[in-house]
Amino acid sequence: MTDHLPNLDPALSTVIADARESQHRPRILLLYGSTRQRSFSRLLVEEAARLLEHFGAQTRIFNPSGLPLPDDAPSEHPKVQELLELMQWSEGQVWCSPERHGAMSAVFKAQIDWVPLAMGAVRPTQGKTLAVMQVSGGSQSFNAVNQLRVLGRWMRMFTIPNQSSVPKAFLEFDEHDRMKPSALYDRVVDVMEELVKFTLLLRDRPDLVDRYSERKESAEALSQRVNQRSI
Repeated sequence: MTDHLPNLDPALSTVIADARESQHRPRILLLYGSTRQRSFSRLLVEEAARLLEHFGAQTRIFNPSGLPLPDDAPSEHPKVQELLELMQWSEGQVWCSPERHGAMSAVFKAQIDWVPLAMGAVRPTQGKTLAVMQVSGGSQSFNAVNQLRVLGRWMRMFTIPNQSSVPKAFLEFDEHDRMKPSALYDRVVDVMEELVKFTLLLRDRPDLVDRYSERKESAEALSQRVNQRSI
């Protein structure tokens, strides 16, 4: 009943589900937050990508090296375009940042700051699944993953319940840059398995993030374009 909402346009108040069933493997983009030669956030992302491939997903890892600071270069910059294309390609994402001064790194945040909330009629992150991870040089902390959750919510993503925080990361990887067997590794397995499951459940459900206010905005923009053509 919408009688108490006199300004609600009934033509825009019905949510229509898209019932298509994707047949391709889940597409997962992985981002990390350091450009160091031996970046532990990169090593953890690479480990995550191996697990995702094992669970049947397609993966792409974005290398942030060479990405300019937000607004310090045109959006046509090749690294920016690469990032935006991967954002649109993905159905789910993994974000992994080192903890720097109790927060996510600037390298990681810069990647998200290049992503607009809207690209034409498409929001490049809205409705995608997200898993968050962090690495620390010291004791266990959850500052970075907590911030990543807030950021994922702002980007209108479905952040899965599980997460990974790896303390003293320099002790957790061997001389071949592979993560050593441990309870911390087991948690990474859990997180990637959960991400694949949630992505399979949600990737064909655009109706879950289809918003009345956005449908209204799109309808008004279309009406303006039609009126301009008729003048």
